[in-house]
Amino acid sequence: MVELRLKFGATMNSMRSAVVLMVLALPACGVELKIDHVTIAGARLGEMRAAFSAAAGIPTEYGGPHSNHATEMALASFPDGSYIELMGIQQGADPAAVAAHTWSRFLRENGGPCAFALRVTDVNAEIERLSHAGIRVGGTEKSGRTRPDGVALSWETADAGPGPRGSFFPFLIRDFTPRDNRVYPSGKPTSTRFGGVGLVVIGVHSLEESIAQYRKAFQLPEPKRQRDEAFGTDLAWFDGTPVALAAPLTPVSWLAQRIAHYGDSPCAFVLTAIGGMKGRKPSNWFGRPLFWVDNGKLGWRLGAWIVP
Repeated sequence: MVELRLKFGATMNSMRSAVVLMVLALPACGVELKIDHVTIAGARLGEMRAAFSAAAGIPTEYGGPHSNHATEMALASFPDGSYIELMGIQQGADPAAVAAHTWSRFLRENGGPCAFALRVTDVNAEIERLSHAGIRVGGTEKSGRTRPDGVALSWETADAGPGPRGSFFPFLIRDFTPRDNRVYPSGKPTSTRFGGVGLVVIGVHSLEESIAQYRKAFQLPEPKRQRDEAFGTDLAWFDGTPVALAAPLTPVSWLAQRIAHYGDSPCAFVLTAIGGMKGRKPSNWFGRPLFWVDNGKLGWRLGAWIVP
């Protein structure tokens, strides 16, 4: 088992301070991209939770069934307010609701990373901004779920761009009920060993077209570029944002096959860490060590990025 472990303990206060310093150190870009959460989809939530905790060493909390009669979720939340959502098909789900779900293929086939969401204060204002930038945006949609302890949660979302919700562009989300009730079921982060979700790696068929679309949507500068032969990709990272684009190096690679099956969508998520870690020999992405969990045991790709 490859388990990501910090070599030193970190208190809640030090983690929160580190997150603040990380944010302050980020270069400015046109539009703030603030991760609300990322979603992992599969058929059986219990098995997903067990694999996640065993491979990554991070506990999860059950969040309850969604009101769509199709899915249920568990989460691992972090000090910066972001979280990883593990989403499975709920017991006694309505087959028609599962089939109609935007992530139905990911759910039924244990597709793993499928989407990510941006935290916004005004969904309608962001819809208008993206529309003016020439990006297709859907209308607002209300949703929610009830936690196992009976606390009701309510929010609104909106889709942006092509493909299933949150696949290429993030979907937008704003809470009607207190956000902390959704993010912190037990009143605190599930894990303080990591700062939060620091990077969403989106597998794309065309790196240049995807760069152009992101720059258009979010007023971003030219990205930094890198090739990672071991990961099998050409990478483009918008410095100061949590978004990296990854195009396969060969048409028969794991990423090329994933894109052919699922389309442009997240292929990996990366957490932020502030210290040295035990694990495999790290990759180096844009001058920063990046440690990968054993994806053979986890079933999808999860890493931890060492931030300055």
